[in-house]
Amino acid sequence: MPLAMPAADVWTLLAEWAEQTPDATALLQGERTISFAELHELSLRAARGLSDLGVEPGDRVALWLPNIPAYPILYFACARLGAIAVAVNTRFRAVEVADIVGRSGAKVLACAPGFRRIDFLSILAEVEPRALERLAAIVIVGDEPPTTPPAIERLRRVPYDRLLSRPRHGASHAAPNAPCNIFTTSGTTSAPKFVLHRQGAIATHAQEVARALGFDAPETLALSILPLCGVFGFNQTMTTLAAGKPCVLVESYEIEEIARLIAQHRPTSLLGSDDMIARLLELVPGKRPFPSVKWMGYAGFNAALENIAEVAEQRGLILRGPYGMSEVQALYAIQPIDAPVAQRKKGGGIVSSPFAHVRVRDPETGELLGVGQPGALECTGPSLMVGYYGNAKATADAMTPDGYVRTGDLGQIEADGSFTFLSRMGDVLRLSGFLVNPLEIETHIQKLPAIEGCQTIAVPRPEGVRAVSFVMLKPGAALDEADVIAHCKRGLANYKVPPRVFAIDDFPKTPSPNGFKIQRAKLREMAEAFLSS
Repeated sequence: MPLAMPAADVWTLLAEWAEQTPDATALLQGERTISFAELHELSLRAARGLSDLGVEPGDRVALWLPNIPAYPILYFACARLGAIAVAVNTRFRAVEVADIVGRSGAKVLACAPGFRRIDFLSILAEVEPRALERLAAIVIVGDEPPTTPPAIERLRRVPYDRLLSRPRHGASHAAPNAPCNIFTTSGTTSAPKFVLHRQGAIATHAQEVARALGFDAPETLALSILPLCGVFGFNQTMTTLAAGKPCVLVESYEIEEIARLIAQHRPTSLLGSDDMIARLLELVPGKRPFPSVKWMGYAGFNAALENIAEVAEQRGLILRGPYGMSEVQALYAIQPIDAPVAQRKKGGGIVSSPFAHVRVRDPETGELLGVGQPGALECTGPSLMVGYYGNAKATADAMTPDGYVRTGDLGQIEADGSFTFLSRMGDVLRLSGFLVNPLEIETHIQKLPAIEGCQTIAVPRPEGVRAVSFVMLKPGAALDEADVIAHCKRGLANYKVPPRVFAIDDFPKTPSPNGFKIQRAKLREMAEAFLSS
C-alpha cells in the first residue's frame, strides 16, 4: 500500500494508519505484537490517564524510558493532548536528570525501574528536591520496587497500567504548530540546550524520509536499536510508522541480542554506529551475514574504524553515511545507495525533503561558498526546530535571519547537488553516538576539592571513542584517579565517564587576540601517548 496522504500532525500520522490498516503490525518487542489499531487505542487511553494527572496542552512529560512500547504509546498520547514529550536518556544519572526535569518544568516523569537493573527511583532520590517540585506524578512502567527511597516518598507514583485502564481521551489538541518534542543537545555552557520541535515538522519529516528512502516497500521492517531518546533512533522509528510498516523495539544494546534479532526478524534497514557494525561483523560469520538488510545508515565516530564501510561491503553489507542533528532531525540527508563506497561512507548526501536546502558560508567573511569549498554548514527545511526551549538568546544565535540553522559543522557542497560533512567546527565530543559538551564533564570533575581545573578531550580506542580528562591540582593536593572516576560515575552517564584521568602542571596554551586558548589537539596527542605507554 502506498504512503498515506500527508499528515498535518503527529496524531493524524497514527490515526490514518489505524483506520486504513488496523490489523497491520506497528510494533514488536519480545513476544509482544502491537497492531496500528492497538497502538492507537492504547495511546488514546494513555492520553486520558495523563490528562487525569493534570497534563494539558503545552505541558511537559519527561520520558525516561528505554525502547519499549510504553515510549511510543506515551509519545502519541502527548501528541493527542498537545503536550511536549521531553526525551531523557536512560543512561543519565542524578545531575543530568535534575537539570532536564527541573529546567523543562516537567509535570509528569515516566520511568521503568526494572529496566536492566537500573535503580531509577534511587537515582531520583539523589536529585535535589527543588528540581522535582513541579512534578505532579511519576508514571511507573513495569513493577515498582518493594521499597521506595524515603527522599521521593512524597511524590505521587502511578502505575502505567492504570493509565491504560482508563477510557479513551476525547477531544484532540494535536495541531501542526503544537510543540511536541524536546531533545537535549550540547550547548556552549555546561547545561545542554533543549531543542523544541512542533508536530508538523515531526510528521512531515517522517513521511518525506519514508518516501525518499523507500520505506513504503512491502517488505520493510526496521530494527529500532538506537535509543528513542535521541533523534537518530526516534526518527527511524517514526519514519517506519509513517510508512505503515513494523518496528522491532530493541531495549538491549548487547551485540549478541542484536544479532539474534536480525536473524529472527530479517530487517530491511538498520541504523547504528561504526563500533556496532564492527562488532556485528566480528560476531556473525559468513560471506553475507545479514542478507535481508538492503543498507545500513551509520555514523562514524571511531577513527580506528575508518575503513569499516569497505570491510562491510566485502561481507555484503552496504553502508550509507547520513546527516542529521537535533535541530533538523536525523536522516535529514543520506548518501545515495549507488554511490561509490568512498563517497557513500561520508556523512551528508542528498537531502530527504524536496523543500530542504543546505549552503556553506565562509566563517570569517560571511561569504556564501560554491562547490568544493569547505565552510560553515547551514541547513533549513520542514524538519527545522522551533528553537531552543526557554533560551531565546541561543535560538537567535543559532538561526540566520532568513531561517537557516548554523550547524556548527564544517562541510562542502558537491557538484551533484549533495553535500559532505567534514568535521565539527567546535570542541563538542562524540561519545557512544551522543554529542557531549566537554564542559559538562569538566564542571562535574571540578566540584572535587582537590581539582583546580579540568580539560576533557575524546580519544579513539579499540573499544570505541572515550573521554580522557586532564586536571590541574590545587597546591598540596594529590590525584586520586579512582576517586575522580567514581565521582563521575555517581553523577554522569556511563559514556561520559573518562576511563583515565591524568594530572599535569598546566594546560598547553596558545596566545590569541582574546587571551590564551587551550591547545586541545596537543592534549589529544598527550592522551594518546599516555594511553599507549
